[in-house]
Amino acid sequence: MADHRIGLGVTGGIAAYKAVEVMRALQKAGCEVRVAMTRHATEFVAPLTFRALSDAEVVVDDYDPENSDPIAHINFSQNIDLLLIVPATANIIAKFANGVADDFLTSTYLASTAPVLIAPAMNTTMWEQPATQRNIARLKADGVKFVDPVAGELACKTVGTGKLEDVENIIAQAMRLLTAETQRRGEKSERCRRLGISAVNTDLNGERFLITVGGTREAIDPVRFISNHSSGKMGFAMAEAAAARGAEVTVVAGVTAVEPPAGVKVIRAVSANEMHKAVSGELQNATVFVGAAAVADYAPANAADAKIKKDGRDTMTLELKKTPDILAEVASHRHEGLIVVGFAAETNNVIEFARNKLEKKKLDIVVANDVSKPGAGFNADTNIISILRVDSAEDFPLMPKRDAAHCVCDAIKRLREERAK
Repeated sequence: MADHRIGLGVTGGIAAYKAVEVMRALQKAGCEVRVAMTRHATEFVAPLTFRALSDAEVVVDDYDPENSDPIAHINFSQNIDLLLIVPATANIIAKFANGVADDFLTSTYLASTAPVLIAPAMNTTMWEQPATQRNIARLKADGVKFVDPVAGELACKTVGTGKLEDVENIIAQAMRLLTAETQRRGEKSERCRRLGISAVNTDLNGERFLITVGGTREAIDPVRFISNHSSGKMGFAMAEAAAARGAEVTVVAGVTAVEPPAGVKVIRAVSANEMHKAVSGELQNATVFVGAAAVADYAPANAADAKIKKDGRDTMTLELKKTPDILAEVASHRHEGLIVVGFAAETNNVIEFARNKLEKKKLDIVVANDVSKPGAGFNADTNIISILRVDSAEDFPLMPKRDAAHCVCDAIKRLREERAK
């Protein structure tokens, strides 16, 4: 079995013949190489050359009648460890930088999640053009790596920078990038192994999560309000983890300090009453409810219609009334199969108070954390949690909130499996 799978993209430049040498060197290094070409590249090197040497179909056009795979750019891009472009013209660099997808290779670039390494070759003036340099800078900002061209005599007989780097150096840089990527994936897999989760997992497929996130604001008057320090980071981490593992996720978000993750439905609700109404409207469709929001327990009984003036006042008394207890209401009126998870942010007697919450509100799971501990408070990117059920409690060390969210997802998954028996 090959050590690495390389997608080799060949574009229309005189240096295209060098791509054959690159492919052979990669094969000798133990890599499996699949080739994609632009139409102009085929005018310099015939696809048959690469097909004969790779014993694999060379793709030029997704929609060619002879192409066995009509969505090859997706299947090609999802099964490689590195996308290597040799040579890369100014045209292909411009297309990549601006998201143009008008042929197989540009579509593959957009569809790929693998690292990308580009080895340009072009006329010196084209290389030095501000437009080309802007495009390169944009791609580098996107994480694309480059094997910069070298100075020398070019095909146009001019001398300057733009010549394709030596094959040996291209291969060396490609292998270094593959080694670094393998190490990164290994570290991620090891971290996931320690946490008992899979790096690539769809074990929550079929679940529909409804998650409350962030803090609420309860108006005193049009310019003042009562609120708390919740940032929404833990709730959004829960949403991201559940979605990554295949769940359909809806978030009811109060006031947050961070943006929601991609791929989840977000409903904004500023006050406790607004959040209660939004949850009530979405709950019937959910299979898992996670109350991660810091919902205000009390709100002003009579919010003023106009700004309250301080003239002549040394003190001000606010009459407060209870807000709807969203978590308790969800648990007490749950429909069949719904798993209800609550969060308990405490500053003392954490486990005792969290267990009281679990029992009093008849929750399935409570995630407890001491917000007074360093690294576990509001706005932190890390957390220290305990996951409680009626018959168990599990403590976890300081970890990123994303990892903590996966631990909670694991607890939800185990509970679902137990109920299915």
